[in-house]
Amino acid sequence: MSAKIKEKIDASIEGKLKNLYQLQLIDSKIDKLRTIRGELPLEVSDLEDTVAGLETRLANVTEEVAELENQLNEKKQNIKDFQANIKKYEAQQNKVRNNREYDAITKEIEFQNLEIQLAEKRTKEAKASIVIKGELLEKSKIEFEERSKDLKAKKSELEEIIAETEKEEKELSKDSEQASSTIEDRLLNAYKRIRANSRNGLAVVAVERDACGGCYNKIPPQRQLDIRLNKKIIVCEHCGRVLVDGMLIPDSGLEDVEKEAAKKAAAEK
Repeated sequence: MSAKIKEKIDASIEGKLKNLYQLQLIDSKIDKLRTIRGELPLEVSDLEDTVAGLETRLANVTEEVAELENQLNEKKQNIKDFQANIKKYEAQQNKVRNNREYDAITKEIEFQNLEIQLAEKRTKEAKASIVIKGELLEKSKIEFEERSKDLKAKKSELEEIIAETEKEEKELSKDSEQASSTIEDRLLNAYKRIRANSRNGLAVVAVERDACGGCYNKIPPQRQLDIRLNKKIIVCEHCGRVLVDGMLIPDSGLEDVEKEAAKKAAAEK
């Protein structure tokens, strides 16, 4: 292989590493912005589900109370009707002509009294249920109001954070797309795969103090020399991240992001 061809290949590899490193820098900044939002989107979503569930419960309990009140009014009316029937039958008893008619009317009066007893029992049950449902309704209303206030506060907090970071995130997302377009599909897919499998979202890391900037495992001196030469793409044998020379993009600021993300990942272990 001629010296010119070798030099061209080496330059191409260095360019690929620079592009990957630059993409990582941009994506890490996006990750940092999203970290600021933290668990707020999930909290808002959970509260929305809770409020919706409470709203449904309120509607259901209100409907049940209304149904019980209808039943109560119906039983009260039934009792009045049965009592009116008893008076009618008692008046008929005074006009009967034989024992058979008297016994038949007596049975009807007994039956009406049994119906009154049953209606009174159902009335008591309905009243007790209305009390229980009323207490549940009151508790649900209080909980609904509290959760609604929480939801409003969390939404407001999230909206403020989004308003502060949305513009920057959109610009960084465009930068990320542009940077991705400079990287061949094979490398880009590998980069995305490594990022997806990494807790801290780092797929490309610099060598720090003779160790991988992602997992902090030591890197042999010869391997470090190969990394500094930028003549081939080298991955960490422990975590699989792409290793680059920290000076590949001077003053990139990615090292600080790597340290912060790696510390967080180490703390979660």
